[in-house]
Amino acid sequence: MSTPTFTAVLRVAEFRAMWLAEVLSVAGDQIARVALSVLVFDRTDSAALTALTYALTFLPALVGGVMLSGLGDRHPRRTVMIASDIGRAVLVGLMIVPGMPLWALCALVAAVTLLNGPFKAAQQALLPDVLTNGKFRVGMALRNISSQAAQLAGFAGGGLMVAHWGPFVALAVNAGTFVASAALLLLLRRRPAVTPSSKEGQQSYLSSIAAGAALVFRVPALRTLLALNWLAGFYVVAEGLAAPYADEIGAGPAAVGLLMAADPLGSVIGAAIFGRWVSEETNVRALGLLGIAAGIPLILLALKPALIVALALLALSGALATGYHFQTVVQFTERLPDERRAQGTGLASSGVITVQGLGALAAGGLADLIGAANAIGVAAVAGVLVAIPIAISWARVRHTPPVRSAAA
Repeated sequence: MSTPTFTAVLRVAEFRAMWLAEVLSVAGDQIARVALSVLVFDRTDSAALTALTYALTFLPALVGGVMLSGLGDRHPRRTVMIASDIGRAVLVGLMIVPGMPLWALCALVAAVTLLNGPFKAAQQALLPDVLTNGKFRVGMALRNISSQAAQLAGFAGGGLMVAHWGPFVALAVNAGTFVASAALLLLLRRRPAVTPSSKEGQQSYLSSIAAGAALVFRVPALRTLLALNWLAGFYVVAEGLAAPYADEIGAGPAAVGLLMAADPLGSVIGAAIFGRWVSEETNVRALGLLGIAAGIPLILLALKPALIVALALLALSGALATGYHFQTVVQFTERLPDERRAQGTGLASSGVITVQGLGALAAGGLADLIGAANAIGVAAVAGVLVAIPIAISWARVRHTPPVRSAAA
């Protein structure tokens, strides 16, 4: 059976609506991050408060991913996504109210980020029902490409938008993207909530959260895939230390943007290659090896090569990381029972965001002690060493069947 093309995936009307909605939301989020950074810094002249506000666009995702993802299993997933979009549009709209106190602004930012969790979980849980007959894997690759491109466009466009019209216009655009996303999701077919077993129906919501997490960590294949995806905590360090690294290699401030863009560019290339030209069987077999290989180019950054070489190494790492990342998400999602799919994928995605934040935070402290280049190298070596037993584990468990029931 031949691999479906990107065009074939985009011919699926429901996926096309979900894909376009996601592209708009991702671009809008980056525009908002730029706007909030400028807005808070202008008000406070404080780099610390500006960094805190930026962090609030990421960190509450862990709470939302763990505590609210299960809504996508208990309620219709289309409804959860639309409600999350409407909620986020209202919250961002409130940020535009003149004279909004800084504490209230921070609370609104945290609440918007909190709603990302149930949205992403419901979206991920619904995609296998929308993309059938081998299209799910290719659709995930296409989402990776478009998300990276939307991030780059959002950051660039956000900077221009804030410079010309100010942060409030940029925030209004972000609110508009959520409204547009909700409207597009109305095109999806209505599906009922996943019907729980009698045992699940008797569980409290908190009990079901604990049961979903226990399922993931109890099943060796799911546990291994989770660990493989969380290698991002080691490999994100180079992006987080782009500014001090550029200074150490004598490349100057202008190189910081290039260094930060190299990994997303490599990710786009990797998603195109692995999603379209590498067979799923080969990709699945190589997941562990790709997890190891993605760290090796980053180790070489410790040698402080010329800028063009550093950019190539970052792009290569991004391509290899994408080769295992999106296929890991596919495998993880398909191995979950339907009644736990939203809860499980929410745990995985929020965990990735959390380990990236923790990895960048730890690397920043390490870089103060040994320098950015050395910190990147140490983190990459640690990532490779952690990836080796994960790869061995994947070789043992990759042939195990999916979990068919949450009680399994």
